[in-house]
Amino acid sequence: MNNAAPTSSPHSHQGHSVSQLMLHVLLACVPGTAALVFFFGFGVLFNLVSLVLMALLSEAAVLRLRRRAVMPALRDLSATVTAVLLALALPPTAPWWLGLIAIFFAIVVGKQLYGGLGYNPFNPAMVGYVVVLISFPVQMTRWLLPQGATDALPGFSEAVTIFFDGELLQGIDAFTGATALDSFRQQQGAQLVSEFRQSSPVMGQWSGLGWEWINVGFLFGGLYLLYKRIIRWHIPATVLLTLGLLALLFHDGGSSASHGSPLMHLFGGATMLGAFFIATDPVTAATTPRGQLVYGALIGIVIYVIRAFGNYPDGVAFAVLLANFAAPLIDTCTQPRTFGHAK
Repeated sequence: MNNAAPTSSPHSHQGHSVSQLMLHVLLACVPGTAALVFFFGFGVLFNLVSLVLMALLSEAAVLRLRRRAVMPALRDLSATVTAVLLALALPPTAPWWLGLIAIFFAIVVGKQLYGGLGYNPFNPAMVGYVVVLISFPVQMTRWLLPQGATDALPGFSEAVTIFFDGELLQGIDAFTGATALDSFRQQQGAQLVSEFRQSSPVMGQWSGLGWEWINVGFLFGGLYLLYKRIIRWHIPATVLLTLGLLALLFHDGGSSASHGSPLMHLFGGATMLGAFFIATDPVTAATTPRGQLVYGALIGIVIYVIRAFGNYPDGVAFAVLLANFAAPLIDTCTQPRTFGHAK
């Protein structure tokens, strides 16, 4: 007779540990990250390395204060994934102190103060990103011109100077400029979209120069996560479908009042990164199948509304945090019918 106490559900799982899941996410980030480094230079790498180190140190410090085991939490790679996603969202001109503030709010406030992995109601990376975006709008909207729009990106020594003293960037303003989405929003109504594409150095064939390939890279990474069954299709599909349909509905063929074509929205900004890597966070997203469809559609709607009518060029972070806030209610209203009940 087996006297072992019964275990609680769930009784089956995907066969992946948390660290294995996080490792797959990191591997899926490689194509988009490589494109980001190619088009925007060494600053992206500085953000990645520094934020990962800051995240690990912050997580270790808080766990020690909470008298929790440090090494198991660091080995699950959740802090590393948060740091990588946050680093990919920050501009390559971000000074070190901006990353430190962002990672503090992501790891300490957005994650550990709620109890750590599995207890945080909001996506930690987006918490850190929104805090610095609202607090330091100048630094957060100052991007380098992409490769192809400028003769040369800042070299390694210049990137080091920018990283340790962001104010010195003022001396090399020829390297900097608004992103394609920001430029399009500022010029909206001034000229035809076709004329803007020809006159703007940051515009590519479909969307922003370089951003098209960056989004293609994260799209391939997202397909890898779907293939490995790390994420489900419901959220990314509905995010992209809703965003694309709204852009198609309000797109008027390219007049001066256009809000941008579907391709511009789908392959511009942080669309693919948000749809596949941020919105699908299993802790903060909706969990029921129908709820995930509603959750993804809500994110797609908010992204488009902010891009078309708001004051920010991209709305992924705000859309995800608002959807995180609504996720518990969405799950409550979309519970599947249990066995044994007629209704």
